Formats: sequence, C-alpha cells, structure tokens
Amino acid sequence: MPISMAHEKGQIPTNLRLLLLLEEVSRAGVPVTPADLVDALGLPKPTVHRLFNTAEEAGFLQRDIDGRSFGPGPRLRRLSVNTLSSQRLRTVRLSILNGVVEKMGETCNIAVPDRDAMVYLDRIETKWPLRIQLPVGTKVPFHCTASGKMYLSSLNPRYLDRYLASRTLEEHTKKTITDTARLKAELTKTRKRGYSTDDEEFMDGMVAVAVPIIDDQGRLVSTLSAHAPLQRNDLPALVANVETLKTAADQLSELLLS
Repeated sequence: MPISMAHEKGQIPTNLRLLLLLEEVSRAGVPVTPADLVDALGLPKPTVHRLFNTAEEAGFLQRDIDGRSFGPGPRLRRLSVNTLSSQRLRTVRLSILNGVVEKMGETCNIAVPDRDAMVYLDRIETKWPLRIQLPVGTKVPFHCTASGKMYLSSLNPRYLDRYLASRTLEEHTKKTITDTARLKAELTKTRKRGYSTDDEEFMDGMVAVAVPIIDDQGRLVSTLSAHAPLQRNDLPALVANVETLKTAADQLSELLLS
C-alpha cells in the first residue's frame, strides 16, 4: 500500500511513524503538542505520546518553555543544516552567492536560526583586503544582527513576546537595541519593508542588511545578508542593493523545492 494511502487510513508502517511525526513537527513551524498531531498522523493518542517521548529522549525534539509543546531538538536542527549543506545544493547555492558578491562587492552570508542564535551556513568573501571575519559556523545573536532581526520579525507575535520575556538583550555596542519596546518597533518596521538592518548594533564599524529565504509555505527558513565595514560602505549604500538580495533569495527559495 502506498505510504500516502496508509497514512490516510492510520496504517503507517511502524518504521515510518517517527519520521512522519518529525516531518509534521517541522511543517508546523511552531511548537506543537502530541494532541495536535493525533488527527494529522491518524494514530492512537498513546502511540503519538510514545513517539514524542522517544524523539525527545533521542534529541530530535525539544520541549518548549511551556512544558507541554515540542519543537525541533538539536539533532533535528543539525539534520536540517546537514541536508541543506549537501554537495549538490551547496554548489548551486554558492554560485548564487557569488553572483551577489560580484554585484555588491561585499561579503554575503546565508544564516539559519538555531535555538538561541543565527548560525552562518554559507559565506562568500568580498575580494577587498579589508573584510570582517565571521566564518561558517559562527553563531550571532538574534536581537542585534540583520539576520537575527529578520528571523525575529517572522515570528508569531505570541512566540516573539515569549522569547523576549525570557531573554536579556545584551549590549554589544552603543547602538545595540536593548529595550524590548524599541526592538519590537524595529521588528514591525522590518516586517513591513521586507528587509532588516544592522547599523553597528553587533560590531562597531560594521553595517549589514538581510532578507528572508522562504519555503513553499511562506515561512522563513534562513536569511541572506550582506555586511561591510564603514570604512568602505555605509548602511544606505547596502540598502540600495536590497532588490539584488531579494532576487537572489527568491532563487535560493526555489532551490529548496528542487
């Protein structure tokens, strides 16, 4: 029996149940409870609870701060990053990044959200000798980077409030926004205009701009950003290239579906 038909009839093969549960959690995009997935999986409630417990113990799911719902755990997040980093996808992705760097003349990055930071997945350096070193694998804060603010702006307001209530906004420079109300206003502006900025908020002398890379359901899965030292470029100059970044982000989004 085809998997799709088995799924519809609640006859999912045992060896596929955990995979399909992880797929549903990833598709939801927000923390879910076992009860949320009983109908979606067509499995008995005790079975779904047992699968959640197994996935949590193995590190594929992680309990949310409410104690009842679950989201992707460290192993599932690593799996997604490793999948995105597969050689075929990465070759095309780097080609798109190279094109952006050639047009803008500045370093470009792709970053993905982790539990409490953005992680650089790919990076192409500018050819200029003066550059800022933030290699692949670097983790940067949400609240004071262009990529991080782009991600925060995509969150459901309820989850954004929950996140901000549980964090202290650390000051990295004199321009870092550490007031929650000011940050929320900045995120509202970001959401409306479709790009985010970092005006020396993470590092003195560095400015950046970022746009979202979205999936087939319109959800942010990663960001495309460019940054530059003030000695060479200012923030308005980077913002003037937003359409170049958005075009490349659309190409990267299409790549996710190929």
